[in-house]
Amino acid sequence: MKAVLTRVSEASVTVDGEVVGAIECADTGGILALVGVGRDDADDAWETMARKIAELRILDGERSVEDTGAPVLLVSQFTLMGRTAKGRRPSWADAAPGDAAKPVMDKIAAALRERGIHVEEGQFGAKMRVHSVNEGPFTVFVEC
Repeated sequence: MKAVLTRVSEASVTVDGEVVGAIECADTGGILALVGVGRDDADDAWETMARKIAELRILDGERSVEDTGAPVLLVSQFTLMGRTAKGRRPSWADAAPGDAAKPVMDKIAAALRERGIHVEEGQFGAKMRVHSVNEGPFTVFVEC
């Protein structure tokens, strides 16, 4: 499992012209979490990813989402699993199929909500337009 976590002051996901998830957090900052689920991920990788999203101290003042009550916009992005070492066309062989990846994304969202974190989501499997206003910019790559 891989994720790109970006500190944002606002972010949204639009599908077919309709906003399906959005966060605004100019005061505390928030996190746009683009997550790719891998075919060979450990069974508990989703727990580690949820913990990282909640606890990594990547907001202002070296604080976390959990410390500040900042919101998270969680978006599934299988393309993070693309292999690009050879050739000009990425290989998606490492990405989990949709029927395996969706339940994992649901578990991550549920685990964050159980921690009291406000979570908005993209629409799994849809062609999404993701808009974000990055702060810093501050972006980290996480692997579980």
